[in-house]
This record gives sequence, C-alpha cells and structure tokens, in this order.
Amino acid sequence: MPPVTELTVGQVAARSGVAVSALHFYEARGLIRSHRTAGNQRRYGRDVLRRVAIIRIAQEVGISLAEIGAALESLPEGRTPTREDWNLLSTAWRDSLDQKISQLKKLRDGLTDCIGCGCMSIDKCPLRNKGDRLAREGTGARRLLVER
Repeated sequence: MPPVTELTVGQVAARSGVAVSALHFYEARGLIRSHRTAGNQRRYGRDVLRRVAIIRIAQEVGISLAEIGAALESLPEGRTPTREDWNLLSTAWRDSLDQKISQLKKLRDGLTDCIGCGCMSIDKCPLRNKGDRLAREGTGARRLLVER
C-alpha cells in the first residue's frame, strides 16, 4: 500500500492534537492551506503536520498569529519545514521574545509597587513621579514600559 500523501481534516486533527475548528481557523488566517476534492472535501498535504506543530509551539511561547503567518510565508509551499527552516524562524523570533521577557520582568518586579502611572500609588507619586513628569512621555503605565 503506497504512503498517504494527502490527509483529511480529521486525520490532521488526530495526528496534530489540534481541534478541527482550530485547523479551519488556521486555514482562514492563511497559516495552512488545503485544497478541495471533487466532492468538496478538504485535503491537506503531509507538510501541514509540521506547520501545525510550528504554529502550536510559537503560540505557546507567545508569538502572535500575525508573526507566525509572516514567518510561514517565508517557507516554500508544499514542502515539509526542515530543521533549518525552524532554526531560521526561531532565530527571527528571538528578539521579539527577549523584548516580551524584559517587559514581563519589569511588570513582575514593579507590580506590587505601582502600576506605573501613579493612580494606584498616590502616597508614592510625589517621590516617583513628582509633578507628573511621566505624562510628558505619553499616556499609560510609563514606568513599566520597556523601551524598544
């Protein structure tokens, strides 16, 4: 029996551990692709299994679907992503993840002190934000924002 080259949506869901509805969502967002049979059923190439794995891993570490989509567009269509492809994608995401980590650390370290705009620390405002000088830098929790 020849190896299966195309998979149904149910087979992809079972093999990837992702709900059928999630696969439809990924497809609607352009993250994965299928084609339709003469009977109007979806069929996926086997490469979609690796692409779904990449999507799940990237989402797990906080990469947005927009960033994932842009990264997946850089890969050749219909070819199973390789270790080299993953290396390129993950390296490109590293700076974004480092930025998010810095932001989360700053948030964690300042969370019990002040939310950054002074509204929750009136007794500390004259010391930390005298004359509301942070307002000149913009709106929101200025002390907790990490510069980009």
